[in-house]
Amino acid sequence: MTAPSVDHATVSRIIRSRRSIRHYRPDPVPAALLAELVDLALEAPSSFNLQARSVVTVTSEEGRRALTAATGGQPHPQEAPVMLVFVAESAAWREDRDDVWETATRRGAWSERFAAASPEDTRLFYEDLASRGLEREYAVKDAMIAASFLMIAAEAAGLATSPMNGWDEGEVKKAIGIDGRDDLHIALLMPLGHPAESRLHPGRRDRALTCFRDAYGR
Repeated sequence: MTAPSVDHATVSRIIRSRRSIRHYRPDPVPAALLAELVDLALEAPSSFNLQARSVVTVTSEEGRRALTAATGGQPHPQEAPVMLVFVAESAAWREDRDDVWETATRRGAWSERFAAASPEDTRLFYEDLASRGLEREYAVKDAMIAASFLMIAAEAAGLATSPMNGWDEGEVKKAIGIDGRDDLHIALLMPLGHPAESRLHPGRRDRALTCFRDAYGR
């Protein structure tokens, strides 16, 4: 049997049809499809291509119970067969990222000169961020972009998601084994599975209220 894959429908239809789903059927998400969706999430761009974000897939009953407790008993982690935890890595710039520079050079995406300068350029940029207390913010941004990619890919595959608010970061960290790690941050929790409900589009505000040209404001 051929493993299911992401449907190559138009991006506009996928984006316009996606809704946040709170209730899920217990049907499992095929392992091959789950792996493909995570791979697509990790295709998202990141600052300096540091890829300072990771995705933890939680499928065990024990893990989902822990996330249920961390979210105050919300239905998503109780019902969805998969919970995704997007982790932001604010200290990534301090770590060895030689594999990033080497891969980009080997693939011909970066010149050797550009790759050679990248570690120092990255250090200077992030030292400035650190001096202004913005390391966490930049890592969370990268994790959120990856989460957005996954939501769109899941919709294309006929699965539902919902970006979750309302969770205790310390408890989520315990649930995924990073308790006490001040360099790691929970950017987002996201259930993934087959929807047990349908939701209508609630509408969006008039573009005149939210879309401007050259300067903010009406």
